[in-house]
Formats: sequence, structure tokens, C-alpha cells
Amino acid sequence: MARSDKAAAIASLKEKFSSADATVLTDYRGLTVAAMQTLRRSLGEGSTYAVAKNTLTRIAANEAGIEGLDDKLVGPTALTFISGDVATAAKGLRDFAKDNPLLVIKGGYMDGRVLSADEVKKLADLESREVLLAKLAGGLKANLTKAAQVFSALPAKAARGFGALQDKAAADPSVIGGAGEASDQEPENADA
Repeated sequence: MARSDKAAAIASLKEKFSSADATVLTDYRGLTVAAMQTLRRSLGEGSTYAVAKNTLTRIAANEAGIEGLDDKLVGPTALTFISGDVATAAKGLRDFAKDNPLLVIKGGYMDGRVLSADEVKKLADLESREVLLAKLAGGLKANLTKAAQVFSALPAKAARGFGALQDKAAADPSVIGGAGEASDQEPENADA
């Protein structure tokens, strides 16, 4: 590879590292081209799967401010750059690895920290972003519905209470100090 090609590859990898929400490193040794195409399709929107030389990947990661991947950059390495829903891409990798044991998840990088292979697999157990947002919205709606019911019940309960008080006062005026009787006295002037 010519020096200018290496510089372009490093710049491209650095940009992908910088713009990705997460990166997963895998060993692809033994996978056919057709299997890798199937893998790329299973990752979902916003994810790219690319094979890169370890030395160039190491340089690009360091230039992007990512440290700690050196021990994972051993042997054939392919990179999954994930932009968007990390759980969906992690599920795609996990499910593909179940069907194709030649794909081995080495680890990854997300939110400023290096992830082990087990942590990447735990990401795959998360529900998708859309499902989590739907659950959040449902929970918020339920709480708002309960609040609306409480607020609408207060005036109704108050009206029933005042009605009962009025009926009781009509039967026994002493309950509220002579309710229902007109006062013969004129109100006193507060200014006087």
C-alpha cells in the first residue's frame, strides 16, 4: 500500500471512529464474502462493517483520541462502526455469530470506554431504541392520565361535599352557623 493510500485510509478510519456512536471489533477469519454481505445487511441502518489493517486502525484510533484497543487489534480484525441504535447492530452481530461461529466478537468502544466482548453481547440484550422510547412514552402517558383523573375528580368530590353540606344545613342550620338565614345586620365598613 502506498504511503498516500495509507494516509487516506487512516484519515477515513479516524473520521469513522470520531463520528460513530460505538465501534465493535470482530475476528472474521473463515467467513466467506457472501456471509460477510449477509452480516452487513443484518447490522441495520447506520452501521458499516469494514476490514482494516490493524496498524492503520491503531494509528487512526489514537488520532481520534481512542486508547485501549491495542490488545484487541491482534489477528484479522473487522470493524463495525455504529451510528444510531447500538442495540440493533449489537443484536445483528450476536445473532450472526450464533449462526456463524467463525465470527468472534473481540470487544468494542462506546461512550469513551473500551468494552469487552461480554459487554458488547450485553448491549445486544437491550431492547431497540424505538421500543425503549415507546415504553417511556407509555409510562409518561399513564402517569399523566392518572394525574388528569385525580384533578378532574377533585372538583366533582368538592361539589358533592358542598351539596351534602347544603342539604345538611337546610335540615339543621346550626351546622354552619345559621346557613340559609338572611342577616338583618349590614356589613361593617372595614375602613372605619
